[in-house]
Amino acid sequence: MKKRGRIEQLWAYEKYRVMYHSQKHYEQIRAALKGEPSYDAVAHLIESAKAVPPTRGSMVNAFDHMWGYFKNRCDEAEKVQYGKLKHDFLSGDTPDSAVIAFLHDLSEKYNVEYLCQSSLLEL
Repeated sequence: MKKRGRIEQLWAYEKYRVMYHSQKHYEQIRAALKGEPSYDAVAHLIESAKAVPPTRGSMVNAFDHMWGYFKNRCDEAEKVQYGKLKHDFLSGDTPDSAVIAFLHDLSEKYNVEYLCQSSLLEL
């Protein structure tokens, strides 16, 4: 695999985990990818992002981006369930792992390969 292909594969795998931790780092990496960064430089930026403690806001941002793959495909019960999970997560009544598990299940149900291969949805 060519160097750029390896970088794109790494980014596809880690994109939502980076967003989960830090929107700032997510934007930095996207900007870097517009150029010709080395694999090691991108990997370092990703590791730096993962060292940032996530906030509820950054986690919900990542969840909402992933939810975008399903919102027009899922049934009404799934829409209600996501809304409840998100509300309960924001109020501290549900752990992030419950939202992640729900999104993981939807990615498998609707065969969203890109999300199935995301590090954030690995259970």
